[in-house]
Amino acid sequence: MSLPIKDNSLFYLLLFILLWIPLPLGSNRPWSEMLMCIGISTLCLVWSVYFLAGRTYVSKTFIKAWPILSLFLLSVIYVGYQFFMQHSIDLEATYLELIQSISLLMLFSMSLLLINSSRRIKLTIFTLVGSGLFQGLYGSLMTLSGMEFSFFIEKENHIGVATGTFINRNHLAGYLVICLSLGLGMMIAGLKGNTITLKTFSRNFLRAILSQKAPLRISLIIMVAALVMTHSRMGNTAFFVSMGIIGTLTILLKKRSAGSTILLLTSLLVIDIAIVGSFFGVDKVIDRLEKTSIDKETRDEVNFYSIKIIEDNLLLGTGAGTFYTSFPQVREREVGFLFYDHAHNDYFEFLTERGIIGTAPLLLAVILTFIISLYALWKRRNPLMRGCAFACSMSMLAMAIHATVDFNLQIPANA
Repeated sequence: MSLPIKDNSLFYLLLFILLWIPLPLGSNRPWSEMLMCIGISTLCLVWSVYFLAGRTYVSKTFIKAWPILSLFLLSVIYVGYQFFMQHSIDLEATYLELIQSISLLMLFSMSLLLINSSRRIKLTIFTLVGSGLFQGLYGSLMTLSGMEFSFFIEKENHIGVATGTFINRNHLAGYLVICLSLGLGMMIAGLKGNTITLKTFSRNFLRAILSQKAPLRISLIIMVAALVMTHSRMGNTAFFVSMGIIGTLTILLKKRSAGSTILLLTSLLVIDIAIVGSFFGVDKVIDRLEKTSIDKETRDEVNFYSIKIIEDNLLLGTGAGTFYTSFPQVREREVGFLFYDHAHNDYFEFLTERGIIGTAPLLLAVILTFIISLYALWKRRNPLMRGCAFACSMSMLAMAIHATVDFNLQIPANA
């Protein structure tokens, strides 16, 4: 089937939406979240009109993704059940969560339908890398200049650390890790041959620095510097752990390009950490990690009390989006008088709000997608597809690690 060019406008609208979502505080406010939902709904509606007019078609990727789509749809249906059957302690919050869930499902569907060629895959990746580069530059400049603004709003918290246009440094860190994974995937896609001798190693190293990939490599360096400047402990840890694990799997599964892959990942570790990190505060991240103490942290108490909510609502949950309503009922003095609108653990928050029934489809969808990406990393011969598989696997693993201590998946831009 030849690729129709009549839906180019829809594809560029999709790219615009992807660029817009992280800008207004990560779309983590009701007004910015609704703007995101309106934009996605408009894209979906226009695509439907184009489809009825014969100007676009249902892609093979969309059809093959029916198991993932079905699982996400089941999750949305369950949130709808919680709202319409009034099985929620805060119907308004569950209603907003339902709208967001439908919008994210539509965005995922539109991605499967519109990103249907190698050219569009590359444009999408470079768009997101460009978005990450902007966030990195903006967050770094705000911190270094002392002009502490997020999205046209003067910062009240996280002064002295990079937050970009997000509210929380950890959420910027999560977004940067996604964009860094995509950029690394494109670098992996461009690797050729195996590095055996020192001469070949040196030549490939200089070629990587001086070639047309240099802008991408510089973008990665800037984003790593911004990631370090967030001082996010788990954000940085998740990035390097996931890069190490997926990088090792890539080397084991594709031995033909093992040397080049080792070169790329080693250069990232040596140049970005030893050089960039020394200028932009990697020592402060290490210091925060060393000073992390259960006695000084309240996240473990929040998680402990969250388990009480889970035990009382194991199957059905309290209603999507209701953690801030249910938590005060079980909290005790150990967590002080701080306001917790989210659990500092995505897994616990999904279980408290949606129970096992609502969380299982989401978890299965992620696990299945991760397995598919690893399979593609092993079997696909197309360099771009292998690069995409690396990017997806690394970003998913990093977000899964970060989710154990934070709530990135509750932020629309990162979700």
